[in-house]
Amino acid sequence: MSSPDEFSLPTALPVEPPAGIPIAPPVGLPMAPPSAPVPAPPSTLPTAIPVSAPQSIPLNQPAPIPVSAPPASAGRSARDADLDPVAPPTASEAGIVTMDRATVGSTEPEISLDEILLYLLEKGGSDLHLSVNSPPMIRVHGDLEAVPGYRPVTAHQLQDAVYSILTDKQKQRFEENKELDLAYQLPGAARFRVNLMQQQGSIGAVLRAIPWEILPLEALRMPEILGDFADLPRGLVLVTGPTGSGKSTTLAAIIDKANRTRKGHIITIEDPIEFVHQHRKSLVNQREVGTDTMSFEAALKHALRQDPDIILVGEMRDLETISIALTAAETGHLVFGTLHTSSAATTIDRIIDVFPPSQQSQIRTQLAASVQAIVCQTLCKTTDGKGRVAATEVLIATPAIRNLIREGKLQSIPSALQTGSRYGMHTLNQDLAHLVDEGLITYEMARERCSDASELNQLLGRTPDATD
Repeated sequence: MSSPDEFSLPTALPVEPPAGIPIAPPVGLPMAPPSAPVPAPPSTLPTAIPVSAPQSIPLNQPAPIPVSAPPASAGRSARDADLDPVAPPTASEAGIVTMDRATVGSTEPEISLDEILLYLLEKGGSDLHLSVNSPPMIRVHGDLEAVPGYRPVTAHQLQDAVYSILTDKQKQRFEENKELDLAYQLPGAARFRVNLMQQQGSIGAVLRAIPWEILPLEALRMPEILGDFADLPRGLVLVTGPTGSGKSTTLAAIIDKANRTRKGHIITIEDPIEFVHQHRKSLVNQREVGTDTMSFEAALKHALRQDPDIILVGEMRDLETISIALTAAETGHLVFGTLHTSSAATTIDRIIDVFPPSQQSQIRTQLAASVQAIVCQTLCKTTDGKGRVAATEVLIATPAIRNLIREGKLQSIPSALQTGSRYGMHTLNQDLAHLVDEGLITYEMARERCSDASELNQLLGRTPDATD
């Protein structure tokens, strides 16, 4: 066994014991002579913070230092982690607050507009509604439903989502006018007609899906007589109905047939451009209000100098636009237009009433000479609830119809439609009754859309209800 003199300690930095606390030597080691001076600590070492020893620990034993356990990942190198992997802490252990897609605050997540639009198309929906303090809503077969997985969106989230699809010029126009119409497209998926508005100081938006493919009239279950409108040499054809009734889809199908069968020049004036037509047998130029022209009126006025055969006016909103459209139809052009009216008679009445009383007699004569057809339509949910079908009212400008318009006897037009089936005419109630008989829509849906419940019951051979 080695002697105490031969025992050697490993080289270590000298540690200054706390002041005033005598340290007993470890067992088995000689204590330094009392006369031996205690070496001073190196001046380069930082001054240690004196820590009082716990009262319960004997002074002649090494005192363990209590240390709080560090987090599992603290102080670990990449090599340590590879050699001794530790499971990462959970979100709650790490103090992370998990958020839904619509969590408010400065860390609110972005809304993926494209993702929601793809979901809309997958569900077969027609419209996406975005409004503050509401989750994104889509219209499927006529009913609104929330997009799953989204909480009510905030103003900040909605503005970021909407502004991501706008150009700088469009942002400026919206901020100046508080209204904006534009078109947005998902390549390979669909186009969307976008309307932006300001409501209660924040942004609201409605996006309507417009398929890439233009369906033929047969696929839309529209009356065969509508296909003949594409072959008309001149005149005015109006497609009317409430918002969301499929007017644009019907007009696109008629224009597409003309594009495939006629060698001519087609000009469309829209706000915004919805269905995009390719050059086929005809040359098609499409102009968007706000981007390609300043207004319907200006575009229509100049269209007469652009050698058109067919002109499509997306919406006949005011006196000037209606007046130029009538003039274009009178001067040898085929003009298509839309109005937000629910019947053929009210459509004629609306056009005449736009003009001052002193001009209305002249306009009746002009309209009687130029009108070729009026189609009023509305969409009805099918019996199985998986789709919608259009119910229509069709007026064909026979000599008898022209005479009723010229003389202002609009109240006689429904009777003329009922008896004009050999010309392809019918009333809305007749078409609703036909759809009920075929089992495409329910009687309750027909009652909701009809203009006269007693007439509908008579057509269906039903006993009137107490509520009729």
